[in-house]
Amino acid sequence: MTALRQSPHWQQLTSLAHSLEGQHMRDWFATDPQRTERLSASACGIHLDYSKNRVTDEVLSALYDLAREQGVEAKRDAMFSGDIINHTEQRAVLHTALRNFSGKPVMVDGQDVMPEVLATQDKIRDFTHSIHQGKRLGYTGKPLTHIVAVGIGGSFLGPKIMSEALKPYWVDGVNVHYVANVDGCHIHDVLAGLDHEQTLVVMSSKSFSTQETLQNTLTAKEWFLSAGGSQQDIAKHFIAISSNISAATEFGMAEDNIFPMWDWVGGRYSLWSAIGLPIALTIGYDNYRALLEGAFEMDNHFCSAPLEQNLPVIMAMLGVWYVNFQHAQSHVLLPYYHYLRGFPAYVQQLDMESNGKRIAGSAETVDYATGPVIWGSEGTNGQHSFHQLIHQGQVLIPADFMLPLNVPNQNDTHHAMLASNCFGQTQALMQGKTYDECYADLDGKGLDEDTRHSLAMHKTMPGNKPSNTLLFNQLDPKTLGSLVALYEHKVFVQGAIWGVNSFDQWGVELGKVLGNAVLAKLTDSDAPLDFDASTNHLINAFRNANQ
Repeated sequence: MTALRQSPHWQQLTSLAHSLEGQHMRDWFATDPQRTERLSASACGIHLDYSKNRVTDEVLSALYDLAREQGVEAKRDAMFSGDIINHTEQRAVLHTALRNFSGKPVMVDGQDVMPEVLATQDKIRDFTHSIHQGKRLGYTGKPLTHIVAVGIGGSFLGPKIMSEALKPYWVDGVNVHYVANVDGCHIHDVLAGLDHEQTLVVMSSKSFSTQETLQNTLTAKEWFLSAGGSQQDIAKHFIAISSNISAATEFGMAEDNIFPMWDWVGGRYSLWSAIGLPIALTIGYDNYRALLEGAFEMDNHFCSAPLEQNLPVIMAMLGVWYVNFQHAQSHVLLPYYHYLRGFPAYVQQLDMESNGKRIAGSAETVDYATGPVIWGSEGTNGQHSFHQLIHQGQVLIPADFMLPLNVPNQNDTHHAMLASNCFGQTQALMQGKTYDECYADLDGKGLDEDTRHSLAMHKTMPGNKPSNTLLFNQLDPKTLGSLVALYEHKVFVQGAIWGVNSFDQWGVELGKVLGNAVLAKLTDSDAPLDFDASTNHLINAFRNANQ
C-alpha cells in the first residue's frame, strides 16, 4: 500500500465514505437551511455553488486536511517561484508568468524571464494591430483578412476554443480558421474557400517538426505556390510560433515574424504564450490582454485564499473525494452557453494529459486512481441524450454546470429557458423522484396495480447525484481567463494530492515516436516490416490499397 493511502486523513476519508452510505442530499437540504450559503464561494467574477455534493462539513474538513498533509500550498508556491517541479524533464512550470502583471520578476535558472515575456506581448500587440489596421499586406498589396492557424493539441485546442467562446468579441473583417487534423480533408476544405493573396498562415510548433502541424503547413505552402505566390512571397504570408528559428527561416519565413516559445510552458498551457496570437487576431489585442488579466486574477486568488475559500482547491478536493472514495470514473462538464460548447474538450486535454499517470514521486507505482475521464457537451442538448445515464444509471458521474447570467443581445425568453433547464437539472440530479411520488402521479390513470407499480419503478430516480454550479455575470474575456485558470489550478491541486507529475506526457510522446516509425513503412513499400503481426498486417493492407 502506498504512503498516500496509509496517511491518517486518507484513512479518515475512507471511513467517512462508508459512514455516509445510505444518506441522501435531499435530507441534508431539508434539515439545514444554511447549507447553500455555507457551501458557496465566489472569486474573480465566478460564483461556485457546491452545496449539491455528497459531502458533509466533516468530509470537507478532512479533504482540506489531506491537502495540507500532501503539501499543496508548498507545491503551489514552488510552481509560482520557478522551481523545477517537472522533475522528469528537469523544467520549471511557468505558464503563470505569461499572465503576470504584478511587475515582479519571475526567475528561471537565475534569469528574470519577464522582460522577454513582456516583449513578446508587445510583439503580439503590434502584429495584431498591423493586421487589423490593414498595414500588413500580402504580396499583391491586398489586406490579410483570412488567418489559417495550424497546430495540434494545446496549440490548437486552446486558441480555437477560446476564440469560439468569445464570438461576441470577434473583430469585423478578419476570419480565423483552425486546422489540426492531419486528415487532408480538413486542410483542403479550409483552403478551398480562401484567396491566397489575402491569407496568412500561422504555424504553431515549438520544434517546427510536429508531424501533423508540419504536414498541414507544407500543404498550405503548396497551395499558396500553386495559386500564384512565389517562394519569396512566403515571408509575407507565413509566420511561425516556434523555438526552431533556423527551420522556420529555411521554410521561407522572415525572422521578424517568428514568435518565441519556452521549455517551461507545456503545450496544454500554451494559449497564454504567443500560441495565443490567433486569439488576439480574432478578438483584438485589448480583449486578449483581458483574457490574460482574468487568469492573473485567478492566480492571485489561488495563491492567497485560504484552502476552505479557494475555488480551485474546493473543486479539486471534491474531485478527489469522488474519484478515490466514491469510485467515480468520469466527470462531465455541462456549459449552458452555446459559445462555451468546446470547453469540455479543452479541460479534457488539460486534465487527462496532466494527471493520467501511474507513477508517483520518482518511481512508485500508484494503487489509486489519478483522475477521471473528462467529457461533456452543451446544455440543453445533453438533457435529451446522455443525461439519462446520469439520472438513472448505476454509475456515479459528478457534473459541473456552467451558466452566464447575462448574454449580450440574447432574447430574454431563450435565456430564461436555458437557465431554467440548467437549474432544474441540478435540482433533479440532487433530489431525484421517489417511488411513492411516481406511484402517486399515476393515480387515476386507469392502470391496473401491477402496471402502476411497474411504471412507478421505471420512473423512480434515486437522486443524490452530485453537481457544482458555476455562475458568472457574462462570459467576457476576463471571466473566461479566470475560468480557464480555475480549471488549470484544480488539475494542479489534484496532481499534488496524487503525487504525480502533472506536466509531462510520456504517453503522448510514445505515440508520436511510433507514428513516425510506422509512417516510414507506409511511404516506402519496400521497407521490411518488423513490427508485431497485427501492425504489419495493417500496414500491408494500406500498402495494397495504395499501390
